[in-house]
Amino acid sequence: MGFVTYDDRRLCSQLQGERFRVTYRLQGDLASARALAEAVCREQTVEFPLEAIPQGAILDRVVGRMESLRPADDGGYLACISYAEEIAAGEFTQLLNVLFGNISIMPGIRVEAVKFTPALLSMVRGPRFGTDGLRARLRISRRPPVFTALKPMGLSARELADLAEAFVESGVDIIKDDHGLTDQVFAPFDERVRRCAEAVAEANIRTGRRAMYVPNITGPAEQMLERALRAKQWGAGGVMVAPGLTSLDAMRALAENDEIALPVFSHPAFIGSYSVNPQGISFPVLFGTLMRMAGADAVIFPNYGGRFSLSREQCLGIAEAGRRPLGNLKAVFPSPAGGMQLENIGEIVSSYGPDVLVLIGGGLFTCGSDVRRNCKRFVTAVEQAYDVWERKNAAQKSAAEGA
Repeated sequence: MGFVTYDDRRLCSQLQGERFRVTYRLQGDLASARALAEAVCREQTVEFPLEAIPQGAILDRVVGRMESLRPADDGGYLACISYAEEIAAGEFTQLLNVLFGNISIMPGIRVEAVKFTPALLSMVRGPRFGTDGLRARLRISRRPPVFTALKPMGLSARELADLAEAFVESGVDIIKDDHGLTDQVFAPFDERVRRCAEAVAEANIRTGRRAMYVPNITGPAEQMLERALRAKQWGAGGVMVAPGLTSLDAMRALAENDEIALPVFSHPAFIGSYSVNPQGISFPVLFGTLMRMAGADAVIFPNYGGRFSLSREQCLGIAEAGRRPLGNLKAVFPSPAGGMQLENIGEIVSSYGPDVLVLIGGGLFTCGSDVRRNCKRFVTAVEQAYDVWERKNAAQKSAAEGA
């Protein structure tokens, strides 16, 4: 069967025995789920007929190993499959390939949870700033930062800069480009970023604030680094990337670039199909764990109760995945968005707590004709929601201590 020069002892010496684990949700009855799990073990590693592989380390340690198979509470089966740490090759792209490579083309498979080894977590830097670092740059110690977007598409660079200035003067902390703004003729990237960064800087000087402008640098691969560097030169406080369009690893490279060294905000455009279908990657793994590993300091995702279909449980799962201990990676800011209005603010802060970026975009233009007044209402609503959360949290701590 070939492999006449295969040296099993050599391979054994190269595999240290550490394994990472992925839990997949598999559709079907027990027999079909077991067959699907066995296919995952093969397809995500050797992609080769197992009967044609010689006995030894390839079969025993390189091929994925099914650790358990159990019924899921809401249908289907959960298969825990472990992989040798070495097959990820110390590369984030290959880790993603093992996690959900060829099987992303197969129906009935969904990544539900991951447990990476310390070595795999240490191969990426993760967020450069994280929650605490962003707070330090904004000089906001406790309350949720107030976040909005420059829109609608079609405004000129000067009109967008005027809007950014009004946002800062009205108390908004972070102003990002809308994700559809790239290098259109009506608001070219260079002119837009220069004007908006200058407007925010001047408004900060007048008000004594530390508001941040975050341009969208998503674009052709050969231009993204230069866009980020120019944005920093012109005074941007961070950059926004849509990794569904550029790749998670492209965002990781930008986040780890010491010449750029700016907070990175991830946007969910084009990546939703990984999670909204019965097959794909769970929201907490994709938006919580993988975005965090790819260097996002803040993760924008569609909130429950808006114009998208996520549940409260899924959204809170994203926030929890971005905060829980994960090697040495910093915690990240969740930013639930998508059709949020002023009346949603109390629920957002109550659900996520103070470590959340409260993002309202178009909703600031539908609650009255004076955008400055609307922004001030936005800021006041966030402050009031935080006060309510703080009092409730203090009461719960007091009750627990007295119990």
